[in-house]
Amino acid sequence: MDSKQKTVYLDNNATTMVAPEVRDVMTPFLCELYGNPSSMHAFGGQVAKFVARAREEVARFVNCSPEEIVFTSCATESDNTAIRGAVEALGEGTKIITTAVEHPAVLQPCRRLKAQGFEEVELPVDSVGQIDLGRLEDEVKSAKKAVVSVMWANNETGTVFPVEKVAEICKAYGATFHTDAVQVAGKLPVDVKKVPVDMLAMSGHKFHAPKGIGILYIRKGAKVRPFMLGGHQEAGRRAGTENVPYIIGLAKACELARLGMDRENERLVRLRDELEAGILATCPNVRVNGDRAHRLSNTLNVSFEYIEGEAIAYHLSDLGICISTGSACASGSLDPSHVIRAMGVPFTAVHGSVRFSLSRYTTEEDIRYTLDNLPKVVRHLREMSPFGPDSDVTTFK
Repeated sequence: MDSKQKTVYLDNNATTMVAPEVRDVMTPFLCELYGNPSSMHAFGGQVAKFVARAREEVARFVNCSPEEIVFTSCATESDNTAIRGAVEALGEGTKIITTAVEHPAVLQPCRRLKAQGFEEVELPVDSVGQIDLGRLEDEVKSAKKAVVSVMWANNETGTVFPVEKVAEICKAYGATFHTDAVQVAGKLPVDVKKVPVDMLAMSGHKFHAPKGIGILYIRKGAKVRPFMLGGHQEAGRRAGTENVPYIIGLAKACELARLGMDRENERLVRLRDELEAGILATCPNVRVNGDRAHRLSNTLNVSFEYIEGEAIAYHLSDLGICISTGSACASGSLDPSHVIRAMGVPFTAVHGSVRFSLSRYTTEEDIRYTLDNLPKVVRHLREMSPFGPDSDVTTFK
């Protein structure tokens, strides 16, 4: 990409820009306030006080007590710790229940545990990406011991799951409930008193904190064995010297999100809907993926029939427009998205799925620039494509 070219960044579900306010509060802890918060001397002790205040702000963000917050390196670590730690604590005979559209940070540890002999169920989804709560209840009810992991919102489509009802089912049958809440951070209010999850994972870089810092909420009394061993940090639940600058930055990002969420959601919905309407008006043979009645304010997933999403992304990148064809953690694969396939999207569209995800720094000008260029790219690719409504080809190679 030309350094002088305009950049329109619409891949915020992959990562976000660090907010200037976050960067500024981190700087002293990269320089003069470099003490180890676990040290006994006063120089380290003063840093420990800042970490404690940061933990209080993060706890306020999800409405829990500070003692229930564990700082991790990212949500992938949080997800692995929650799932593997809960299963290990419950022991033999534990049933693992998740969904077919989870992030790989959930699916892969669940499948690893299945390979180790645990029963694992991946619930299917319907055409808009929602699970059948009746099927979930049947699976939980039939288990002697269960760990359930259902994401709060899908990272590819923005579909928001009924986590309140999932939590009720789990509580009724004594199952441990973990949710990957990465994509709702800063977009939806998270209140663990209203939604009684046992464990919840978030990652700072999804809402304008830096990469390399995550959150694991563990409800008091939940049975989870530590995943990282070797020290007393995080009340013995996660060993390793605290990443102080990033913890401070994460707390600031939580504060910014908490104070500006309602206003920002209204703005993002308007921009997202403008983008969606513009695409539908200018590009034929298009379908919007996900639950349009229950989705995140910033996320739009669209399938362009008869062309490939990777080609769309590459051509837009040449124009300075950054989008995604799915999860950033699966971007090295040319296989169609497991989320889109699970929803039963037709073969003519499954490879043509792309995701636009907005943030507080997305502007009206960004949307207009995208709408000025996207139809040209789609038209160009379709002119070159051997696929089309009159084609005899029935599958993509």
